[in-house]
Amino acid sequence: MVAVLNPIRKSVAPLIALLSMVWLAGCDPANLSGPAIGDSSINTSKPVPVALLVPSGSDQSGDEKLAQSLENAARLAAADLDGVEVDLRVYATAGNAEQAQEAAERAVDEGAKIILGPVYAESANAVGNAVADKGVNVLAFSNNTTIAGGNVFVLGPTFDNTADRLVEFAGRQDKSRILLVHSDNLSGELGSRAIQNAISEHGATLAGSVEYTFSQDGVIDAIPRIKDTARSGEADSIFFTSDTAGALPLFAQMLPEAGLGPDEIQFAGLTRWDIPPQTLEMPGVQGGWFALPDPDRTKRFAERYSDANDSTPHPIAGLAYDGIAAIGALVESGRSDALSASALTQGAGFQGATGIFRLRSDGTNERGLAVARIRDKQVDVIDPAPRAFGGAGL
Repeated sequence: MVAVLNPIRKSVAPLIALLSMVWLAGCDPANLSGPAIGDSSINTSKPVPVALLVPSGSDQSGDEKLAQSLENAARLAAADLDGVEVDLRVYATAGNAEQAQEAAERAVDEGAKIILGPVYAESANAVGNAVADKGVNVLAFSNNTTIAGGNVFVLGPTFDNTADRLVEFAGRQDKSRILLVHSDNLSGELGSRAIQNAISEHGATLAGSVEYTFSQDGVIDAIPRIKDTARSGEADSIFFTSDTAGALPLFAQMLPEAGLGPDEIQFAGLTRWDIPPQTLEMPGVQGGWFALPDPDRTKRFAERYSDANDSTPHPIAGLAYDGIAAIGALVESGRSDALSASALTQGAGFQGATGIFRLRSDGTNERGLAVARIRDKQVDVIDPAPRAFGGAGL
């Protein structure tokens, strides 16, 4: 059993490792004491100084390529701006919180009016704290909502956003009696909280919750408990917080073997089930739901990036494009306070590399996501991503 799943888990490990570090590194949101103070006003008749913090110089495998990809995407976005100029200044952080803080302080001393990056949550938290009293906002590439707030906004896709989209969709499909399956680590706990909040928001029913130890034995021990809880709670869907580098392959194989397969109950997950592509081959995920950015916009961005750079973009490179796109759209208004928190959180949102997104007053974000189903080992979009936001932002 394990031998079958290991090739999938190894092939996705570098990507998942990065995304896990973005999520889990650093959870000390000391910058949440209140709104930033200081002078963040800009002169929109001149190029706006923007600091881009990237993990160049890191000893982490892949950080140099990531840094270059983020810079390339930011420059692509800057070139796309119409009637607006940004003075993009790139600073190396070495993927280190202390160096990131020093880079941010230097960038602000040199005139930066907003900071784009850094990648890792601990570094983003340190940067936010360092420049909070300067009136400078930080658009971090993290998706760790525990550091969001005050002058720090996270651009990465969040569990809350994904859970909200999937639970709302499940309700429209009469699959609103949800069994929650999550690991006992931080990622699992945050995913669990996001799903429960979405259940409450959309009037769904929590038909049960099964927590498992994040290990192979923990997954195996959880199988009978999941089956019993699903039956006793009359669940019509199971929402997993696990990803393809963790427990998902085991659940997808062992639950059907135990008599609880996707032919009987709807499987859904908070993570991308199409990464790596081999995941689509697994019988246990057939029919499963997951959320993803607008596929057409994502493909278009990747093609334009490749044409400009003779390489493929890193999976989170689009976040750098999004940051510059948002800054450009706001500066175009001509307002001196275009980069203030109130401007950044305007309800209409922005057009990004992979679709629409908007920033929320609590420092998190909302993205227009599509819902996809795996059918015949292919990704089938069954509910397209919205092209505009309805109603005011939060």
